[in-house]
Amino acid sequence: MVNKNTIDASVLAKMFLAGAKNLEAKKEWINELNVFPVPDGDTGTNMTLTIMAAVAEVSQIQDVTMEKLAKAISSGSLRGARGNSGVILSQLLRGFTRSVSKHETLDTIAIAAAMEKAVETAYKAVMKPKEGTILTVAKEAAAKAMEIADETEDLQIFFEDIFTHAQNTLEKTPEMLPVLKEAGVVDSGGQGLIEVFRGAYDAYLGKEIDYNFDTPSSAATVTKITPQAEADIKFGYCTEFIIMLNEPMPEEEEHHFKEFLTSIGDSIVLVADDEIVKIHVHTNHPGQAIEKALTYGALSRMKIDNMREEHQEKLIKDAQKLAAIQAEEDRHRTPRKDVGFISVSTGDGIKAIFQDLGVDYLIEGGQTMNPSTEDMLNAIDRVNADTIYIFPNNKNIILAANQARDLTEDKKIVVIPTKTIPQGISAMISYVPEKSLAENVEAMTEGIEAVKTGQITYAVRDTRLDEKDIHQGDMMGIGDKGILAVGKEVESVALDTISQLVDSDSEIISLYYGEETSEEQAKELAEKLEELYGDCDVEVNYGGQPIYYYVISVE
Repeated sequence: MVNKNTIDASVLAKMFLAGAKNLEAKKEWINELNVFPVPDGDTGTNMTLTIMAAVAEVSQIQDVTMEKLAKAISSGSLRGARGNSGVILSQLLRGFTRSVSKHETLDTIAIAAAMEKAVETAYKAVMKPKEGTILTVAKEAAAKAMEIADETEDLQIFFEDIFTHAQNTLEKTPEMLPVLKEAGVVDSGGQGLIEVFRGAYDAYLGKEIDYNFDTPSSAATVTKITPQAEADIKFGYCTEFIIMLNEPMPEEEEHHFKEFLTSIGDSIVLVADDEIVKIHVHTNHPGQAIEKALTYGALSRMKIDNMREEHQEKLIKDAQKLAAIQAEEDRHRTPRKDVGFISVSTGDGIKAIFQDLGVDYLIEGGQTMNPSTEDMLNAIDRVNADTIYIFPNNKNIILAANQARDLTEDKKIVVIPTKTIPQGISAMISYVPEKSLAENVEAMTEGIEAVKTGQITYAVRDTRLDEKDIHQGDMMGIGDKGILAVGKEVESVALDTISQLVDSDSEIISLYYGEETSEEQAKELAEKLEELYGDCDVEVNYGGQPIYYYVISVE
């Protein structure tokens, strides 16, 4: 029975897990609320990966107490935080759990105080808090909690009033942020927080919830598949198909067919209704299964996978990954030095450029997957230097880098707030060993400000943004402050974008072409730019980055 006035650690644990589960279930829908229609690691994904890192730690707790639970949620979410929305969520959880950790049970007063502490902690983590975001939803929810905490002891009434007020606040976010109103959406981070609230409240009410999680590992692991493991695969072909029945299959015949499948394989799934039968079987003789099935009707959606071959491919890939990790470790097993560099990067060409410039460690990231605070901490651990500069190269990674900095005690971490790859390259070029830390930070900052960036990609959904109607599949030119160009062809959008970046002071135009763009296409674009902007040097570089046909810098 639900305790109407207090919750203990076991109930709070269930509420947290249910909130995480509901967020996980809604992540793709939340992704669709993102203002920029780019194919990146979106808000729903980032918030889910953040909270799942905490779920992994909570799941390991034996004999749950409030203190153990608070530590697991805070530590897991802080280290697993990805993207700005994930970092803010982790800070909300950190503040909340700090407040509740010394309590054995929580009433309305204690919960309200914890919510207030959560908001205070999150606002401190953001240099320029913006209203109309997840922060606003959290702040208004906490304010409502403080307002009514003294008025009722009934937690159900308390939670309902807070949830209703938070939902109403979320619906008002388009009036607070014009960009949301133009795109016709509410704030995606705020929606994510609402989903956490919703799941937690359902758990409090005692609703039936599936608490099974497919939790991602907090660190990359390599599983070695031995020849013996491969030999243990008794049946080599994963066989699936649907039978479009000529007539309904009687229950006796269904049993007979299942017995036949058992005689030639295992891992059998047979689901039948009046019109179709869905079959899954692992067997060494897929042809026999198919031949038997044809006696009942036509086949559809046939799929046969060689599991031994898949194991072999995985063995090769894991061996390559293990060798790469070992090579990376060997490369960084160097004596302690004064200064080191970490950069977020994506694409073989971009990585090579940073390595040539002297970057010690590259974190795979960019738009397709925002690296977590844990990834940053692992990189910091691998660079054996007293002072380490970090280049996030993406505005959605800066907060995670700052969080890693704040969690590091034995090294001086300097986060240079680079928002694009060209800014990161410029910052690295600006470093001079003979200068002091303060002088280098100033020089790097000036280098960043001298770079204007454009990125050419495609839209994943329809929207309206920066007074431009954008349709799914359109090409977009994205500048430092918004959408610069929209069109149907990559080259024309690139030319339009660059025309808005170049001015009378521009000297160099650099093109970094991605994995979907050929060298010939990049050179053709460069030739047109040389004709249009004769006073500028035009450079063509292989970037190899996914998603973005071109990353462009103008200096």
